[in-house]
Amino acid sequence: MSGHPRLYRRNATYYHRAVVPVDIQETYGKTEEKFSLKTKDYREALKLVRIAAVEVDQRFDEHRAKLALEAAPPTKELSDEQIKQFGDVAYHSWLYFDDWMRERGFGQSAGLSEEDVAKIFEDYRSGIDARMRLHKAHYARGQVRSIDEEIALDFLKDLMGIKLDPASPSLRKAVIENQKAVIRAQKAIAERAEGEVIETPPMPAVDKEPFAQSSVILLSDAVRDWAAEKAKTSWVAKTEREHRVWMQHFIETVGDRPLDDYTKADARAFKAALMQIPPNWSKHKPLQGITKLTEAAEKANKIGLAAMSDRNVNKILGFVGSFWTWAEGQYDETPANLFKGVKLKINKRARDDRDPFTMDELKAIFSAPVYTGCKSLREWNRPGDLVPRDAGIYWVPLISRFSGARMGEIIQLRVADVKEEGGIAYLSVNAEEEDQHLKNLNSWRLIPIHPKLIEMGFLKLVERRRAEKAERLFPDLKKGKDGYYSSPFSKHFNRFLRSVGAKRDKTSFHSFRHNFEDACRDNGVSKELMDALQGHGERGMSGGATARDTASSGSMRLCAG
Repeated sequence: MSGHPRLYRRNATYYHRAVVPVDIQETYGKTEEKFSLKTKDYREALKLVRIAAVEVDQRFDEHRAKLALEAAPPTKELSDEQIKQFGDVAYHSWLYFDDWMRERGFGQSAGLSEEDVAKIFEDYRSGIDARMRLHKAHYARGQVRSIDEEIALDFLKDLMGIKLDPASPSLRKAVIENQKAVIRAQKAIAERAEGEVIETPPMPAVDKEPFAQSSVILLSDAVRDWAAEKAKTSWVAKTEREHRVWMQHFIETVGDRPLDDYTKADARAFKAALMQIPPNWSKHKPLQGITKLTEAAEKANKIGLAAMSDRNVNKILGFVGSFWTWAEGQYDETPANLFKGVKLKINKRARDDRDPFTMDELKAIFSAPVYTGCKSLREWNRPGDLVPRDAGIYWVPLISRFSGARMGEIIQLRVADVKEEGGIAYLSVNAEEEDQHLKNLNSWRLIPIHPKLIEMGFLKLVERRRAEKAERLFPDLKKGKDGYYSSPFSKHFNRFLRSVGAKRDKTSFHSFRHNFEDACRDNGVSKELMDALQGHGERGMSGGATARDTASSGSMRLCAG
């Protein structure tokens, strides 16, 4: 996908915008990190937002680390051996960071230009010289500044897991040891910058007394790395928020421990808690103010609140299980198949969650005032003289009815996504623009435009949009706060269904996809083609199907009935 989930444009200027993760919102001081990237050029903004995202994630991680250690009792004094270990750990960390920078080519692996990479490298080399001069001057005079003390305290927390009392007599010794480590490290890094080979020493062993510390990464640290990687490569803001929230609940339920310390018992304990809580449990009045999953589950069970559905339980287990699948490929110590087989067995088909619309419901939907004449766009449910053939509320249900496309896929269509090949007009469902999102790779596909849509004037709408030089096919349908176009329209469509008497527990916009499947089967369309048209087959874009291939195979014969 081109674009970045945190890139946001306002009045032609691009911004970085990220919601503060739910697990730290209460103490972070604000709900989002939004600031101007000071450019109107998309390509430049894309480079800048990647850098900004890393910096903002570091702020989030630093805040989490601070919260995690707040409850720990402070250490009053360090032994001489611990102070020496601190210096060795600090030296290792500086070289390890330098390794990290070089492995990524100073931005080359992120796709930065040679000019940008060269500038980053020169700035980095200048920083080496500046740090060396500063710390040599302080070390020569035995100078310890308050900022040096703060850095040493933070390093002790971050690198050794020691919360040292700021009044400890060991603090000054730790600062001086850190100065020595920085000087040694900057010398080594400066030699590397000139092409000399300097090996990074292994991470020094830390004294186990009184700070027993596993060499295996903590779950919370691994989750941080996982979420940061996924947010940069595939997740949108909503997906990141869901995964972070439920991983935090998992950690709170079974504890934050080294990865190799978890077993299937932990997965079962988490599932047991999930099976007792209601959907949107924080919104239930008796559970408001409870932040811990196990406490909410216990209270919900005690007062008899209806639990969430088995499918929702499995969805959350999938969120957490996806972390452990990722971790298996990253860390040798990760237990294998931790969440395999943990999901609840559901006998009914996925389709059973939603019904197709009945013929009477379809007639009610497409004979509503929106299609026969309404008073205005605002009063779409009242009869009148306006048939809003330029509006998204008119076309989006029709397109899904005759294509099986998902709501979000339709709303985010660009004018340029309506194409023609060999006399066949078709929709290109893709995620090539920054604000377009698809469910999976199979969702990239070509869908011939049904003759009924053409008869109703769909291609005329496209021509009007082209004449207006519009980018989006339905510019009247705005994006929701969660970054999805489908969120506001989903609320509208549920109101619409209620207004025409077509709303049941198992009907929603998704019901159009089931109607489309039924029409495919009734007209002899193969399952392979039906799956490809709907974006959940195995071929997807990689299968090489063209609009002509799809059209000639029979999909154009689909009828409204």
